[in-house]
Amino acid sequence: MSYELFVGLRYLRAKRKQVFVSIITFISIAGIFLGVAALIIVLAVMNGFETDLRNKILGINSHIVLMEYSGTMKNQERVLKEIEQIPGVVAAAPFIYSQALLKSGNSASGVVLRGLATDSTSRVIDLGKMQQGRLDDLARDRRPASGIDKDLMDLPGLIVGKELAKNLGITLFETASIVSPMGISTPMGMMPRMKKFLVVGIFDSGFYEYDSTLAYISLKDCQEFLNMGDHVTGVEVRVDDIYKADAIGKAIEKKLGFPYWARNWMEMNKNLFSALRLEKRVMFIILSLIVLVAAFNIITALIMV
Repeated sequence: MSYELFVGLRYLRAKRKQVFVSIITFISIAGIFLGVAALIIVLAVMNGFETDLRNKILGINSHIVLMEYSGTMKNQERVLKEIEQIPGVVAAAPFIYSQALLKSGNSASGVVLRGLATDSTSRVIDLGKMQQGRLDDLARDRRPASGIDKDLMDLPGLIVGKELAKNLGITLFETASIVSPMGISTPMGMMPRMKKFLVVGIFDSGFYEYDSTLAYISLKDCQEFLNMGDHVTGVEVRVDDIYKADAIGKAIEKKLGFPYWARNWMEMNKNLFSALRLEKRVMFIILSLIVLVAAFNIITALIMV
């Protein structure tokens, strides 16, 4: 028997007259056990929460967003080809980002309007769980033959979040109007642009902010509605390693040059993840003090005995 094991067993299995020594030793060991267990459990929960939050954010949003300093992007097809040649890039898709007013009956709500390329967007972002409908239904020629009124079949498609649909009382295959702040000139002055859309899908991203504010339409319909011609807001990029998004974004900027600029997911959510990182560090310090106090209990017991 080694000397260390002999001393340890001596304190754990004391004689009958020295039972109090064993009790103090077991209490000290239990303190260390609980302190370390609390530290491991809390850090594991914090890491799991951060991972789940990151996955939900990166589901709706792309890893990198590429835009032009001048505003809208004109040569998106050439840009897409050059981006896809950069190592680390998995897929890229054009998008349009704007703000509008969604109106259904007597209810209205401000929304973030996003135009999606239906053939390539699914490889870049994930809208979440589709409660009703499909993303492909945004295209008129891909809609199901049954379930939609024939008079509404030719309307442009619209996908909304479940909270937005609940607030406005929207259901699948009903119509809703989108009002754009970019008005049109009429003899009566500037009038807001309004167009009727067919709700072809309701999604659930798991984030209330997204589910209550986002509305998706096809890229072509969005260009027509906002009178953008063949221009887009920018290009969304998906990479194979999210932690290399910063380096890949810089590589894209270097290859394309001015006036293109890229933002990665870490920059777009910097404040949120910085707060989570700070909270995790503080919790580590607090729980380490618990372990330290338990260690002092053992030291005190050894000195007293």
